[in-house]
Amino acid sequence: MARTFRRQRSAAPISELNVTNLIDLGFTLLIIFMIATPLINQEQAIRIDLPNESKRAQAPEDKDQRFQTISITRDGQYYWGERAVSASQLPTLLENEARQTKPAVLRIRADWSLQYQKVVSLMDEIKKHNLSKITFDTQTTD
Repeated sequence: MARTFRRQRSAAPISELNVTNLIDLGFTLLIIFMIATPLINQEQAIRIDLPNESKRAQAPEDKDQRFQTISITRDGQYYWGERAVSASQLPTLLENEARQTKPAVLRIRADWSLQYQKVVSLMDEIKKHNLSKITFDTQTTD
């Protein structure tokens, strides 16, 4: 008795969809968003009401440039990035930044109701250390 081991050909189309790659893509995007969201919200942890400016086109940022944020809250508390610092610690931090081969751009985030003299004092201290790349953060109005 001879037996054939051939598979019978079926003319019906395959109705199954392989979703493994789509699931992998979904999990990858989920992981990316889980990592990126805290980084986006990190800077917004310090409550500062920024001054307003009119909406306009922004210049593109230099991808190789490093930024350092200096925040001043309504009550005059200074922050170097996310870390609270005293006014007496700022000269040391600025001196260390000035020693870098490529100093960071200093982003000043000052509350709109802050006494103007605090910002002027900070600018004076920045000038003493010959740091010239400075930006002021604002919020746009519609």
